[in-house]
Amino acid sequence: MNRLTLADCFDPAGERFGIPTFPWRCAPEDLATRRQLRTRGLRPGGQDVAAQVLRPRRRREPLTAYLYRVDLARPVRAMTPGRWRAHEAMMRARRRCPACHRDAGYVISTSLGLCVTCAYPEEQCAA
Repeated sequence: MNRLTLADCFDPAGERFGIPTFPWRCAPEDLATRRQLRTRGLRPGGQDVAAQVLRPRRRREPLTAYLYRVDLARPVRAMTPGRWRAHEAMMRARRRCPACHRDAGYVISTSLGLCVTCAYPEEQCAA
């Protein structure tokens, strides 16, 4: 298996991977991930990926984070009242148990598909 080393991740010209590539935590300051842009109140705004950051791992393919130019990023759009209503309705649906039709008070796990009370009724009776 051809493993990627930390030195292989440094390709600022983009010759090996097609786009500029940097090792983990070594990207220039003028580039940021989506999450880093979001903490600054920005979004990519339709721009293409400018570079990537790779973090080698021992047993699997490397972790990849795509980077965007901060100077081309746009401000995050403000939530309108209609979007807030749609978001609240979506969250209400994720909290409603399909078996008992009650609001669980938390987002129901997709692995269970039911609230904890309906998923484990025998444990509820013992308590």
